[in-house]
Amino acid sequence: MKLLRIIRRSIRDGFKSIVRNFGLSFASIMCTTITLILVALSIICAVNVEHATKSIESELSIIVYLKSDLTEEDINNIETDIRSRSAVESLTTKTKDEWKLELEESDEELKTVLDYLGDNPLMNTFVVYVNDVTELKDTAEYIKSITGVETVKYGESMVETVITIFDILEKVVVVIVIALILVTAFLISNTIKLTIFSRRSEIEIMRLVGASNGAIKLPFVVEGFIIGIIGSIIPICITIYGYVILHSRLHGHLFTNVLTLVKPFNFVFYVSIVLLIIGALVGMLGSLKAVRKYLKI
Repeated sequence: MKLLRIIRRSIRDGFKSIVRNFGLSFASIMCTTITLILVALSIICAVNVEHATKSIESELSIIVYLKSDLTEEDINNIETDIRSRSAVESLTTKTKDEWKLELEESDEELKTVLDYLGDNPLMNTFVVYVNDVTELKDTAEYIKSITGVETVKYGESMVETVITIFDILEKVVVVIVIALILVTAFLISNTIKLTIFSRRSEIEIMRLVGASNGAIKLPFVVEGFIIGIIGSIIPICITIYGYVILHSRLHGHLFTNVLTLVKPFNFVFYVSIVLLIIGALVGMLGSLKAVRKYLKI
């Protein structure tokens, strides 16, 4: 019961302190708000970069052209051999007749040419997808070595360039997010420290009347927690409504249909929870550290 009374009193005193020291509390809240907005933007960018990378990687495939003199059994053996590779996620077959039909439907001139040739000059093919895009080159090289394979195409130079660019981009964005979170913690913590330091006389009075260290610290920790929560409200609103509107305006794509954005739900709620946790924890820890370090409690 005593603990509950202390907690209840600390919550009450925390709210009173924010109102009584509104100027300093407002500065802490605004600092929290601005930095958390930057953190939210960074998280959104980081997740969308990763999502775009995975989307592009999932579309990268190996086209395997088979020799024209193969029997049905030869084709099945090659397919079994390719599927046996652990890196291969899926394989689809496209016969030369299917290619011919597709080309004839896409262009009348091609249809005329193919009809004129009589025999179908196209090749049977496999379209191979891998589990990890970094396995694309090795898998393609292995398939080339299989007897009966005419040629293999997977956009060698483009694939390697895309992988390198997105790998660098992902790492840069992650570093930026981590750096911003650390800067956020530093700014919020120091703003709260200034708030508490300006009230050192209040703490000295509490000590003189015999208040325990825990009873003195708790109201300030609660105050920091409340400041962090309030400071995260605006960033959360901007994240939810801003991203939903952005996604709607861009129709879920960025610059091109290949680069798709993460769907707003439940993504914006996860980001909001992260912002709320960061604001609350930094507020609490900043207050606790300021009370212990600067006021020697």
